[in-house]
Amino acid sequence: MPVVAVAWIVAGIATMIPSLALWLALAGWSLTGLALLLVLRRRGAALVAVVLALAAGATIASHVAIAEPARAEALAVVGTAGRAVEVTATVVGKVERRVTGELAFDAIVTVIRVGRETYPAGDLPIGIRVHPGDVDRLAGLDVGAVVTADGSARATDAGDRAVFALSASRGVEVVHAPAGIAGAAGALRHGLAAAAGGLPEPGAGLIPGLAVGDTELVDPELDSAMKSSSLSHLTAVSGANCALVVGIAFALAAFAGAPRAGRIAAGVAALCGFVLLVTPEPSVARAAVMAVVAMLAVALGRPAVGTAVLCLAVTALLVGDPWLATSLGFALSAAATGALLVLARPLSRGLERWMPRSFALALSVPLAAQLACGPLLVLITPTVPLYGVVANLLAGPAAPIATVVGLAACLALPIPVLQSGLTAMAWLPAAWIAATARIFADLPGGQVAWLEGWWGAGALALLGAAVTILALRRVPRVIRALSAALVAAVLGAAVGTAALGTVAGAFTLPPSCAILAFDVGPGDAVLIRSEGAVALVDTGPDPALLSGCLDRAGVARLDLLVLTHFDLDHAGGAEAVTGRVDEVRHGPPTSLGDEVLLQEFRAAGADVVQGAAGQEGRLGDADWVLRWPPAASKAFTGGNDASLVLDIAGGGVPHAVFLGDMSASPQRALAASGALNGPYDVAKVAHHGSADQAPELYEQIAPAVALISVGVDNDYGHPRVETLDLLARLGAVIARTDREGVVAVWREGAAVSVWRERAGDVVPAG
Repeated sequence: MPVVAVAWIVAGIATMIPSLALWLALAGWSLTGLALLLVLRRRGAALVAVVLALAAGATIASHVAIAEPARAEALAVVGTAGRAVEVTATVVGKVERRVTGELAFDAIVTVIRVGRETYPAGDLPIGIRVHPGDVDRLAGLDVGAVVTADGSARATDAGDRAVFALSASRGVEVVHAPAGIAGAAGALRHGLAAAAGGLPEPGAGLIPGLAVGDTELVDPELDSAMKSSSLSHLTAVSGANCALVVGIAFALAAFAGAPRAGRIAAGVAALCGFVLLVTPEPSVARAAVMAVVAMLAVALGRPAVGTAVLCLAVTALLVGDPWLATSLGFALSAAATGALLVLARPLSRGLERWMPRSFALALSVPLAAQLACGPLLVLITPTVPLYGVVANLLAGPAAPIATVVGLAACLALPIPVLQSGLTAMAWLPAAWIAATARIFADLPGGQVAWLEGWWGAGALALLGAAVTILALRRVPRVIRALSAALVAAVLGAAVGTAALGTVAGAFTLPPSCAILAFDVGPGDAVLIRSEGAVALVDTGPDPALLSGCLDRAGVARLDLLVLTHFDLDHAGGAEAVTGRVDEVRHGPPTSLGDEVLLQEFRAAGADVVQGAAGQEGRLGDADWVLRWPPAASKAFTGGNDASLVLDIAGGGVPHAVFLGDMSASPQRALAASGALNGPYDVAKVAHHGSADQAPELYEQIAPAVALISVGVDNDYGHPRVETLDLLARLGAVIARTDREGVVAVWREGAAVSVWRERAGDVVPAG
């Protein structure tokens, strides 16, 4: 373990700060030489470990130092900020569809062209993104294809394996489709996807993912459910898949009477073929190298200790590819495997005190993986899945069945009838996994909010250690008591938070509120209710935050969603309500990502309409009308200034106007149009209270209540003093989400009342 720790640390430093790589290499080799001299004079396992650790670190630093000049030269050619380039490259990574609709894949670039100049690249890794419509011969775009890509390049972040990222806005041309082994592997993958495509959902889309890691057919809703229930690892090919393949190969060779060497050769051949089939991603590479090391131990007649095999495999991979040190997928794979090797058995023995041995063993595996991977996962999303262990316990047994049968179906491509039958057999366990994911994702309180960043990772690691201590058998009483107190405190906070976000949440809000401005940080998300009908104006920046707010308000479905415009702080949380909306009114789309989002709403059954001034409708007993932007406006074509302006009143809803992110110029145009019907009870202040406001518009509106949806300590200084002074001069009651949390407004007879979450009082407004 010291060897792999040194290797990982050196790899991380060398790839994040390449200028230090040469000095690390020189220092590492010098120290390795000194340590070797000590080993020659004094034998000992500790000294051998020191030599191995120093040698591994020096080799890794040397790798980075040798590679750095070519990487730096390529960056000098393409620049760092959007220079137009054309490249010739070979696709080496799976072609995956992103949420924006673009295709993304890793490639090895051989030639770079900038203008009329051509530069040999020397086989450097890059990342390419392209819209499917911009790919010539899309069917041939797969691992092993040779392509030319034309677009703008930008430097990647420090530590990224890809030297630069290319946005191929001017298209990708497939020069040569995959041939040979790569072509055959691609044909097998596509054949399985085609066979699964005709089966019913949910489940059909998971078959290629469980068998060969191809998640192209998994719809966004199921993908989200898999992540929420901690089951997404089942479609990431790793150790379990490799173990199954090698085990089956060993068994078949033994059944055929092959000697030990023959069984090992069969296992290695099957493993190599499987890696080529699924493509060597970080988790696959780690599992494959571990399997090779284990088989080498079998060939030599030596015992293979699991942790030693893992450490050797990880060290070898870091030597071969130091940039894996910054790959979160690689870290998760290594952490999960290490936890299973180190924690699963002690946890199982400890759990036997409270449950049958077989159940304890089954529970210890997902629990160990959850404890190890949780701190890393919160770096991506600061939430903890409450039911992840139970979901894995239920879905786990179906995974190997779907994997083995699905892999057999993949290999049966030449016999269509057999492939169809095997794919149908794989559908049942895949459907079980999909149903499990959806059920647990829909349970209340499934995602518990957690601290963000490294503080959150550290806190969750501490909690995991406390849980482990409680499960183990022989632990000092004082340590066990402290661990129990920590777990109890966190569990109480988690249960309380979950209750406030679900069943108890509605009791913390005024029962008669008609307008509810959620605290979603730097963004807008305002709920409107009238006689059982519900509308939402914008979604805030974060789907998880919005989901929590809607759960707390007891809202499962929306009659109307108004997306005033598509900036992240107004539409970033849209994923939380996809499939839960009857009608969407939206501002003018300005990018491919906007169109993709709208298409997702259409696919989920929503009626999607671009909004314009004059459109109207009803929400319960309330009437609404859009006051902005003018239809087919040439002056305000998109973005903030074309924000939809919603005017709503009646049915218990105070007369309210929502101004989106309009700046002063369109505000003046709106004021001059005479379209507004002031005075208003409530105005959602434009652009989070920025200084770019038109006083004449607010004088027309004359709001009794001014809602400002804004994030705490935002970089823009919103709300600005000038705007607050303007609203105060007009006599408005100001309510802001950054200081006061959720804000509720409703009408009581002729009066309008305002409730602030953090103030805890009700203030009458004029």
